[in-house]
Amino acid sequence: MTRVEVRPELLRWATERAGDRAANIRERFPKLELWERGEAKPTLKQLERFAKAVYVPIGYLFLPKPPVERVPIPDLRTVASRVMTQPSPDLLDVIYLCQRRQAWYREFAQFASDDPLDFVGSARLDSSDVQVAEQMRRLLDFGVEARRDCPTWTEALRLFIERAEDAGVLVMVSGVVGSNNRRTLDPDEFRGFALVDDLAPVVFVNGADTLAARMFTLAHELAHLWLGESALSDVGPASAPSQRIEAWCNRVAAEFLVPLSDLRAELPRGDPLAEVQRLARAFKVSTLVILRRLLDSRRISRETFDAAYQEEWRRLVGRPRSSGGDFYLTHGVRVSRRFARAVVASTLEGQTLYRDAFQMLGIAKEATFREVSRKLGYPR
Repeated sequence: MTRVEVRPELLRWATERAGDRAANIRERFPKLELWERGEAKPTLKQLERFAKAVYVPIGYLFLPKPPVERVPIPDLRTVASRVMTQPSPDLLDVIYLCQRRQAWYREFAQFASDDPLDFVGSARLDSSDVQVAEQMRRLLDFGVEARRDCPTWTEALRLFIERAEDAGVLVMVSGVVGSNNRRTLDPDEFRGFALVDDLAPVVFVNGADTLAARMFTLAHELAHLWLGESALSDVGPASAPSQRIEAWCNRVAAEFLVPLSDLRAELPRGDPLAEVQRLARAFKVSTLVILRRLLDSRRISRETFDAAYQEEWRRLVGRPRSSGGDFYLTHGVRVSRRFARAVVASTLEGQTLYRDAFQMLGIAKEATFREVSRKLGYPR
C-alpha cells in the first residue's frame, strides 16, 4: 500500500483551519496525531478523505509550507482595535462561489448586450446619506408605504429582495455553503458582502442571521454597490465602524429603512421606548434599528440606548431562528432567482453545459434541475 509524504505542519494547519470541526476530524482520523508527529504516513486515499473532510484542496497539502489565506475582497470587519481572525473555510468558499457566479453572469449579460447599471458607483463618501437613501428608495420602489402593506417581516424581506433583483442586483441569501446544510455560516464571523460590478453586482446576506437583521444587512450591502466598493461586512445597527466606508453605508442603510422625517412624524410625545415594538412593525425592521434611529433623532440618550440595545439583543438572540425548509422554495433565494433563471435559460438553450449549471446552482441530479426549471417558469 503506497504511503505519501506530507509535512506534519500542513496537516496541523488544515486541522486547525477546520475550526469547530477539528474535534470531529480527529475522531474520524484516529491516526491523525501520528501523521502530525511524522511517526506514520497516510495513504493517498486517506489523504484525499482528510482533505475533503477539512475542505482543503488536496494540492495544498503538498505545499512546502501552509499558505496564507486572505479574504479575496476588502475586509472591513475590523471594528476599532479588534483584529479579525483567520477567515474560516466556509467564508472563503462562499465568497469564491459567489465570484464564480458573478463572472458567469457578467458574460451572460455581455452576450445579451445588457446596459451597465447606472446606480453602481454613482455615490461618493461625501454624498449625502439622506439623498442617497432617497435615490435607493425611488429606484427600488421600496419606501415605507410599500413595507406597511406587507403583513409580515418575511413578506417585507421577500419584496425587498425582489425589488433589488428587478433593479439588476443578484441577491443571494443563504445560511450555508452552497447547498451543504452541514456547513452553516456563522453570523458572528460576517453578516454579508457586496461584489461590485456594473453588469453583475452581487449582494450576499448571511441567512443564518435573524430575519430582521437581514433587512439591515441587505440595505447596507446595497449602499456598497451605490458607492462602488466591494467589501465584507459584519456591522449592525449599533456598531460604530472605524472605516469611513462602513460608517457611511451604515448611515445610508438606517436612513433608507427608517427615514428620520418619517420616524419623527410617527413618534408621539412621551416615552419613545414604549413605541419601539410598534415602530418596528410599522417600518418592518428590527427593534435594534428603531433604537438606533431613536438615538440618531436625539429622542434617547447614549446611555439609555446602550442599556435598551443590550436588553433587546439578548431577547432576540434567545429566539429560535428558522432553518432548512423546502429545497425548491428556498433555492431561488439562496442562489438569486435572477441568476438561477439565467443559468436555466442558458442551459436549456444549449449555451451552458449541464455539468457547469449543476455546479453553479448547487444541485447534483438532472431531475432536480428539471424541477428547479419548472419552479422558475420553464416547463421543459
